Order: sequence, then structure tokens, then C-alpha cells
Amino acid sequence: MIAALYVESGGAYYGLEGVDPWDELRDARQYPGPFPVVAHPPCARWSILGSCRGYRDGLDGGCFESALAAVRTYGGVLEHPARSLAWERFALPRPGAYGWSAALGDPGWSCFVDQHHYGFPTRKPTWLYFVGDVPPPMLWGRSASKVSAQRMAGGGSRQALRSRTPPAFRDALLELARTANHSAPSDLCFT
Repeated sequence: MIAALYVESGGAYYGLEGVDPWDELRDARQYPGPFPVVAHPPCARWSILGSCRGYRDGLDGGCFESALAAVRTYGGVLEHPARSLAWERFALPRPGAYGWSAALGDPGWSCFVDQHHYGFPTRKPTWLYFVGDVPPPMLWGRSASKVSAQRMAGGGSRQALRSRTPPAFRDALLELARTANHSAPSDLCFT
């Protein structure tokens, strides 16, 4: 079983065998364990896009901190936009351009991925934080997509488009959580 925390009601993590989705109504800050997690804590107050809306202050009601605690306690992976302020606030290993990065004294690994490699219609630079044994490889590097999220939204909400998780990316994150303690060595970089 994998717990999917901070996910959209009725979204990509619903209806999957072996996945326990926690949407806003269930309040993932209350997740009691014991299963590994895939965490998508709210990002608006941590991301670069937040500064465009007049806030980038990390005031998310403790969601990121709770998601981080769940990943560190039960294993799994946390996903957030690239250059999230949360990495600095919680002193997480800073991702490099390729491979997993670790820092002495931290139990986890960080990496950069572009969700376009997993089926998102535009570039979507993303940082991952994984806790478990040595994590497996991901699809590394920036994509060549030149399509903007605003153009893809077609006049709709760019934020709604950006919050979607493509099925291939969801599956990659679930696999990370499932293999949190059963992985082989991959590309490593200590910072």
C-alpha cells in the first residue's frame, strides 16, 4: 500500500489498487502511517509562480513540513516545483541537473526532473525528495518542449493545468515509493 498525500479529489491517484489517496477533506497533515508515501504538498506559497501572485512566503498551514515528516518517517517521495523555497527552508539536498544528490546528515536524496518527459504537455521543472535506499534512475534533463503552459490552458486556468499529474509521472512516483527500500545503485552526487 502507498499513501498519496495532498492529491486532487477524484484525480490521478483515485481508483488505483494499492493506493490510499488523501485529498484536502482527509487532511494529509493527519496521516498516521505506516505506509510509504507519495506527497504533493501545496506549492503556491513556495514556488516562483507564487511571487507573481504577490506571495512566496511558505505559509501553507504546515503542509510541506508535514509531508516532509511523513516521507522521512515512512519512506517515499515528495514532489515540488523546481526552485521551491522549501528546499532552502528545510535544508534539503539541492538537486543537480542530472542524477540524485545527497547531503551529509540528511536521510534523503533530491533530483531534478521535467514532467514533460512523463507526458505533461509543457515543460514542468520539478524537484523530488526521496527517502529510502539508493533511489533508481529517473528521466533526467530538461525537455525540448517550446509550448507554454499559458498557451496550453487555452484561456483556462494555468494553475489548474500546472497542478495536474500525468499518469506516467504518477506511476514513476508510486514506483519510487514502492522501491524505497529495494533499490540498486544509480547516478550519485554528494553536495
